[in-house]
Amino acid sequence: MTVAEELTPAVPDSAVDAAGPDESEEPIKQRKNGLYPGVSDELAENMKSGWADTELRDLEPIPQAAETAARRAALSARFPGERLVIPAGNLKTRSNDTEYAFRASVEYAYLTGNQTEDGVLVLEPTAEGHEATIYLLPRSDRENGEFWLDGQGELWVGRRHSLTEARTLYGIPASDVRELAGALREATGPVRVVRGYDARIEAALTDKVTAERDEELRVFLSEARLVKDEFEIGELQKAVDSTVRGFEDVVKVLDKAEATSERYIEGTFFLRARVEGNDVGYGTIAAAGPHACTLHWVRNDGAVRSGELLLLDAGVETHTYYTADVTRTLPINGRFDEIQRKIYDAVYEAQEAGIAAVKPGAKYRDFHDAAQRVLAERLVEWGLVEGPVERVLELGLQRRWTLHGTGHMLGMDVHDCAAARVEAYVDGTLEPGMCLTVEPGLYFQADDLTVPEEYRGIGVRIEDDILVTEDGNRNLSAALPRRADEVEAWMASVKG
Repeated sequence: MTVAEELTPAVPDSAVDAAGPDESEEPIKQRKNGLYPGVSDELAENMKSGWADTELRDLEPIPQAAETAARRAALSARFPGERLVIPAGNLKTRSNDTEYAFRASVEYAYLTGNQTEDGVLVLEPTAEGHEATIYLLPRSDRENGEFWLDGQGELWVGRRHSLTEARTLYGIPASDVRELAGALREATGPVRVVRGYDARIEAALTDKVTAERDEELRVFLSEARLVKDEFEIGELQKAVDSTVRGFEDVVKVLDKAEATSERYIEGTFFLRARVEGNDVGYGTIAAAGPHACTLHWVRNDGAVRSGELLLLDAGVETHTYYTADVTRTLPINGRFDEIQRKIYDAVYEAQEAGIAAVKPGAKYRDFHDAAQRVLAERLVEWGLVEGPVERVLELGLQRRWTLHGTGHMLGMDVHDCAAARVEAYVDGTLEPGMCLTVEPGLYFQADDLTVPEEYRGIGVRIEDDILVTEDGNRNLSAALPRRADEVEAWMASVKG
């Protein structure tokens, strides 16, 4: 038996069966067709020593540490006397032995600021409230060879923070996550878990939780994000500012996109997202010509033609997971033609009406209703649908060409707070600190025989990220022009 076959590293939770903590002691798996069949005793011994001390001792808490502590305090107050378990999630296989890029669950990142796989936040009930512990994988083990032999070892995927470092960074006591499942199996008392992220943790709690109680936890954490704190607002503005620069990047290379495809646009924006942020907040929609009529066109493999419109719906995600969500519809050659401008102006007027309706005390639905009314008026005016406008709105007849709702909450998810109760979200009231998109559109499908031929294949959407303030609203993405003549002038100046 080779040394490699005898090594028993502390493998990530995602590789461990739910049966018990002792089963985490599995041999490091060797590739079936790896070029090295094993590890000699001499090499194994050599790899254990001669390494410098790399413990980081001058760390500062993460910038949002005070905010995450306040969020945990609010959670504690809502569920007194109950153990609360919030997992980050595990790596997911993309193909064979490669994984998708990991993104921690929003609930976990919101409460901790940590973004590493396999992490779990546990709030243990106490007489005074709760005591929080963040359970993480410690540094890769050098004694058993995990750090260089395991596929998730330090020499393969990079250094993890030590538990001591994690405590400093996140302001939460840190423990080894490999011990958590066993401890949860033995725990008593009421417990709730955020489901859908970590099967092993859920299995350890299977006889202690109910779907209804767990859903209450998920709903609370979703509604907690409806009103953003100052840190979150700052991150959203960062995301938007980077997004504005990404749109400028695209305008500069439209000639190259014409020579290739929509993917040149997608790739150009992605470069900005990766340089200034974590990623794109969602799949970029780079829809040229009739593809603009497909709401979530993310194939981005079509032609980019002078004389047609480009609908670019894209957002940069910051390193703390806050994303922008901005759309502009741009004339590829820099100038709207008569019909394009007519449709564009209608959408612009609708968006203006929608933005004006965003203010504290207003109903959430008000901005949607205001924008839809303008679009219905134009459709009646153009003879595409029979009025009066009230009839059109009552029957929803405008939806053949407007299709979608006029906006959504925005934050750590592009469609943030989606698990919130309807009465707190869609049927709720706007408050200062809420951030939402206003994004009306008109889409005339290429095969729609109910509209004049010159309308067919034209899709227009304009979307901005709007913060509710004490006295109205602030357009976080106002740096990107919206009015047709301003769009043309901006494109000309960007192109030089």
